[in-house]
Amino acid sequence: MRSGQIKSIKDISRMENLSPGTPACAGCGGLLSLRHCLKALGEKIVIVNAAGCFTLLSIYPFTPFKSSWLYTSMASAPAGAQGIRDALDILLRKGKLDQKEDLKVVVLTGDGVAYDIGMASTSGALYRKLDFYYICSDNEAYGNTGFQASSATPFASRTGTAPVGADNPVGVTLFKKDLFEIWRSHRPAYLATISPAHPVDLANKFTRAEHYRGPKLFINLSPCPPGWVTDPAYTTRLAKLAVDTGIWALKEAVYGETKHTLIPKKFKPIEEYLRGQGRFSHLFKPVKQEDIIRKIQKNIDWYWERVLEKEAVKE
Repeated sequence: MRSGQIKSIKDISRMENLSPGTPACAGCGGLLSLRHCLKALGEKIVIVNAAGCFTLLSIYPFTPFKSSWLYTSMASAPAGAQGIRDALDILLRKGKLDQKEDLKVVVLTGDGVAYDIGMASTSGALYRKLDFYYICSDNEAYGNTGFQASSATPFASRTGTAPVGADNPVGVTLFKKDLFEIWRSHRPAYLATISPAHPVDLANKFTRAEHYRGPKLFINLSPCPPGWVTDPAYTTRLAKLAVDTGIWALKEAVYGETKHTLIPKKFKPIEEYLRGQGRFSHLFKPVKQEDIIRKIQKNIDWYWERVLEKEAVKE
């Protein structure tokens, strides 16, 4: 076990850097993961929050954060992070800030920013090797403005801008953009996918990321009860099913070299994951759309066949 790595949920820090009672939706998977992320990052951080669900957390004069917090437009969070990082570095260089008082710079966004509107500024920050943490809460749509489709929305999901009806019985007809691979092509210092159902894996990834200077990126699959039309009590169960069915792969990449951190011994059929969500209910009622479900399963199988082939070669 690497230094600082934990084995059990009992080993997760009891320190809380996110206070309870936020305005976030009940059962928000993004909020659950954010709580664990902030435990791992500690108090000495400054948060740059792009417009999205998480901007609802800090509403003057109330805030759940113990750290400083800066609000930006959707497209400019990495630029804000650059300015803060530059200011901290200048103060450190001039001796006006002690190394012990240095802060980690953390960007919080949703998938609408990370996959779409903020892609250009994020790519620029990766190109400049900006030393920052970037956490994308991926609930697979523009969640706080009516659950409109983003390029993170999965194939066949019902959304506010992809309603299901006689003219379109499928919902969204495009497959989700592969943000991990887009970011990986920039060869950032550290890149990972995380899940609220796997807090030990999440905590250990932040511990490993600490060892690298440069961009450190995390994509979190965030079940969204209002948008996914699910019971808030089932958030963790759904997040776990996403991993168990293989539709959400837990992995990391250090300077572009990818490693999967959890490979299920036996994958569950994707139907179990889809059935539990109202956004996919049209795939089962009034008529089961076998061809669409098969198409989703085939896409997952294709991904894991390639992964397992590479793992077999390594052995």
